[in-house]
Amino acid sequence: MMKDEAPFLLEWFAHHLAVGFTDILVYTNDCSDGTDDMLIRLEELGLGYHRRNVIPEGIKPQPSALAHAQAEPLVGAADWVLVFDADEFLCINHPSGNLEGMLDDTVARGANGVVITWRIFGSGGVIDWSRAPVTEQYTRAAPPLWNKGWGVKTLFKFDPDHWKLGIHRPSIKNKWLETGFPDEVQWLNGSGQPMEDYFKFRGWRSIRRTVGYDWAQMNHYAVKSIDSYAVRKFRGNVNNKADKYNADYWSLQDRNEVEDRSILRHAPARARIMAELLTDPVLNRLHHAALERVEARLAQFRDTDAYRALRDGLIEASKVPITKVEAKPPKARDPEKIAALMTEVEKKAQGRADKAPRAAEEAGGDPYVDGPIDLSGDLACDWVPNHELPVPADPRVFRPEVLNAIVAGRFERRHARNIAGYAAGCTRLLDIGAGIGFVAMRLVQVEAGTSALVQDGRAALLGLGRDIARRAGLGAGPRLGWSDGPPAALIAQVRPDALRLSRADDLPPAALAALELGPVRRVILPFATRAEAGALRAAYAPVLADLGFAEDAEREGSGSLQFDRKDG
Repeated sequence: MMKDEAPFLLEWFAHHLAVGFTDILVYTNDCSDGTDDMLIRLEELGLGYHRRNVIPEGIKPQPSALAHAQAEPLVGAADWVLVFDADEFLCINHPSGNLEGMLDDTVARGANGVVITWRIFGSGGVIDWSRAPVTEQYTRAAPPLWNKGWGVKTLFKFDPDHWKLGIHRPSIKNKWLETGFPDEVQWLNGSGQPMEDYFKFRGWRSIRRTVGYDWAQMNHYAVKSIDSYAVRKFRGNVNNKADKYNADYWSLQDRNEVEDRSILRHAPARARIMAELLTDPVLNRLHHAALERVEARLAQFRDTDAYRALRDGLIEASKVPITKVEAKPPKARDPEKIAALMTEVEKKAQGRADKAPRAAEEAGGDPYVDGPIDLSGDLACDWVPNHELPVPADPRVFRPEVLNAIVAGRFERRHARNIAGYAAGCTRLLDIGAGIGFVAMRLVQVEAGTSALVQDGRAALLGLGRDIARRAGLGAGPRLGWSDGPPAALIAQVRPDALRLSRADDLPPAALAALELGPVRRVILPFATRAEAGALRAAYAPVLADLGFAEDAEREGSGSLQFDRKDG
């Protein structure tokens, strides 16, 4: 569905031909910028299809267009159907790089649908209008595991007799709900993994267990630049929602926490197709007329107080941290109504889900993002108290699932809560691969007679750790230090009596076996899961035994393996 999308139309059209769609059908209503004329010309060239969205009294534009599409022979004859909008660009991450390859794998897995999750792309700080391609201008997005951005679009095998089209996903017609048809529906998520059965019947968003982007994602460019946003505010929206384009909507959609350039794999093919489209003199004239029209309108609007107020308000809205963004709350669930709608297959699936063990509260592994960490830019983010230490909910630093723990005040909660017990009787802790040194800082905070040295090879994390310590009033001093030096040299220099391996890879068993541990009386190996504990024990216990250490098995229950020197 489109309304006044002429400046962006050819890029959107060329992109979706590039990823592999063979038929593109667009419904328009109340266009005033030449969108209709461009689509009519594309149909004349045999490249797409255009329909007027004739809207019955009392019906909104989107439901009206879907009702027309439901009865459209072109849609009914399609092998696969996807319903989406002009600010959504499908990005194929599947190794094949195109729809055909992804659908081949979908069919090979016995599936007949792919549920594709949004990635919310923000303005990237761009204010001014530009003719550059949308997919090249805006390359910063919300973190993948930001659940407010988990709306979906569904690519599926369509049969108008069984399915009713919907914006996010189709629904099975009532007459088929109590038949064997729901058992035939096998959908995958955006990573090619099976969707849960409930999604056949309800829902329009991914959940933590179903989100995935390995095969496909739907890039959602809801705001673009401030100038582009102003254009949309002039125009109204496809579903006639009152005051949709306000500052609250901007702060929700203007997410720029991480870079995502994956869609640029399609850029060469898109650029080639768009260049070919512009060789048609009619399309060329209509396209450039649309650009000139919107630029002239913007030039007039920029001289008004209304534009300046809008611009300043949106710049302020961009500063809202991701942890403070509010979305429209969902309607309260009606358990009885849901139960009545559920078929037997969904009830059984729900029963299996209820019996499944809950995921571990804290994520395992290194809590920090892979690769270099760049903190040079200015990014608005919350500083959230975690065990009385202020930690930034910064997606440039922490993995998405770890951000959730930080916002909840649970970062490294188990280890921070128990570190005093693990360090009992010791006065000098050396923490290897400690990142920001959160657990070491907590120890210094609660044990007045203890000092700690934080070691990590990642300078950005050490710098952030120093900032946290300063904010917490710990500051720099003899009790808390920071180093990027090699572990072996620090052990000899600092002569700690407690050695903690936050990141075991920084001092693997073979390297540890070659060291003279001197005054070290205790070695602490933190873990997140039972499997990780078993792997650490298998790797380190023999080496530590040769060095004169034995495990205190009773300490495992607090989240770390503790090895004490046998001679006390």
